Amino acid sequence: VQLQASGGGLVQAGGSLRLSCAASGGTFSAYDMGWFRQAPGKERRFLAHIIGSGASTVYASSVKDRFTISRDNAKNTLYLQMNSLKPDDTAVYYCARYYGGSYYDLQSYGYWGQGTKVTVSS
Repeated sequence: VQLQASGGGLVQAGGSLRLSCAASGGTFSAYDMGWFRQAPGKERRFLAHIIGSGASTVYASSVKDRFTISRDNAKNTLYLQMNSLKPDDTAVYYCARYYGGSYYDLQSYGYWGQGTKVTVSS
């Protein structure tokens, strides 16, 4: 499985971005996916999880009301819609395939994409 994240960039506070994660190899709809982010000098942190069908999602409390994870299994693509962005959202954003265990744990995921950088200016 290969994952390619894209859609990052520079945005002003209060703005929106939609990240994409294109998957190749494997059966995309068969596995759950997640988004994480890593701010400069900080650990990689969980943001959102979605099951294979897309019918159920889980979010970190810090982004629950602003970010939306979704997927288009026909296009083998995962998305993260980010609204009301804040300077604290500045980070490199990663998508990953879920393997099992806690949705919130880094170790529950593998096949990390290369990341896409998001910078939110104040």
